[in-house]
Amino acid sequence: MADSSDTLPEPDRTPGAPHPRDTGTLFGQEAAEDDFLKAFTGGRLHHAWLMTGPRGVGKATLAWKIARFLLSPPPEGGLSGEPALPETLETPADTPLARRMRALGEPRLFLLRRAANDKGTALSQVITVDEARRLKSFFALSAADGGTRVAIIDSVDEMNPNAANALLKLLEEPPAGAVFLLISHQPARLLPTIRSRCRELRLAPLSADDLSDALVQAGGDIAPEDRTALAELAGGSVGEAFRLTNLQGLESYRTLIDLFGTLPGLNRPAALALSEAAAARGAEDRFDLILTQIDLFLSRLARAAARRETPPEAAPNEAAVFARLAPDQASARAWADLAQTLTQRARRGRAVNLDHAALLMDTLLRIDATAGRIGPG
Repeated sequence: MADSSDTLPEPDRTPGAPHPRDTGTLFGQEAAEDDFLKAFTGGRLHHAWLMTGPRGVGKATLAWKIARFLLSPPPEGGLSGEPALPETLETPADTPLARRMRALGEPRLFLLRRAANDKGTALSQVITVDEARRLKSFFALSAADGGTRVAIIDSVDEMNPNAANALLKLLEEPPAGAVFLLISHQPARLLPTIRSRCRELRLAPLSADDLSDALVQAGGDIAPEDRTALAELAGGSVGEAFRLTNLQGLESYRTLIDLFGTLPGLNRPAALALSEAAAARGAEDRFDLILTQIDLFLSRLARAAARRETPPEAAPNEAAVFARLAPDQASARAWADLAQTLTQRARRGRAVNLDHAALLMDTLLRIDATAGRIGPG
C-alpha cells in the first residue's frame, strides 16, 4: 500500500480529525450505500466508482467502508451451501483485515494520494505520474488469493494531467478483480473519459443531526442549540464543521451579522477593529475564515432575495438582516454581482500580498455602499 512519509501530515486527513479509515460510522449516506450494495448483490459490480459530493460529507469514509466490505471474506453459506447475500456494507471492526487496513498494511489495497515532494520536505501539490505508475505496478502483481484488489484514489481531482492519463489507461483495460474507488470534490473538472468509465455514487450534504453526530464522532464538540447554525454554515460538510469549531466559526459569523445589522451606515470603529484583528500576525486562518464567511453571507443574502424565502438562521437576527437588506428580487442581482466582484478582488489581493486589514476594510465598505444603494426595506 502506498503511503507518504511518516514525518509529513496525511494529505487526505482533516487536521485534528480521525482519518477516514479510522472512522467507525458513516452518517447520512444511506442512499449511496444502498446503491452500491444493490449493484453488488445484483451481480452488477462495476470496476470503477466515482464518489462525488461536497468536500467533507463522507466520500472517503464510504470508500474505505466499501474497501473493507469487498476485501472481507464472504458470509458463510446457508442450508443450500450458497453464500448468503449481504444486507449491509457493515463489517467487523476488530478483525485482522480491519487492523491491517487501519495500519496501511493490507496487501490487496492501494491508497493513491499526494506524496512527499522530491526533497521530502513537504507534500507535493499534485498526485504525480510516478505515483500513478506505482498503482499500475500494484495491479501487475498477482494477488495472493487471486481475488479482489482495491485502489482508493483520494482525490482524483489532485492528479496532474500525466497521472490522470495513466489512471485512464487502467480504467480502460481494468485488471481482473480490480475495483477502483475514486474520490472527487469537483467531478466536472475531471477528464470526461475518466467520468464515463466510472459509475457515480453521489453523496449529499448532511442534515443538522447527522452533521452533529459525525462531528462528535470525529472528536468535535457542539451544543444542541448550535446544530442548525453549524449545518448552515458548514454546508452539510463534516470537514468544514470541524474547521469552524476549531476556529470559533459560529462566533465569527455572529460578529459579522451584528456588524451587517448596522447597514447601511456601517459601524466603522467595529469594522476597523474586526479588520485589524483578522490581519494580526499569526491570524491567517481567521482572515481566511472571515473572507469565506463574508462570501457565504452574500450568497445566502442573494438567494434569500431571489427565492423570497429566508433560510434557517445561522446566527441570531440573521433573518431580520436579510429582510432589511434584500427587500425584493431586484436586490438579489446586486448582492450576487457584489459577491463575485469581492471574491475576484480578494483573490487578486492575496496574489499581490495586499495588506489584509486594508483588503478586509475595503470589502466591508463596498458591502455598505451596496446596502446604501438598495436602501432599507
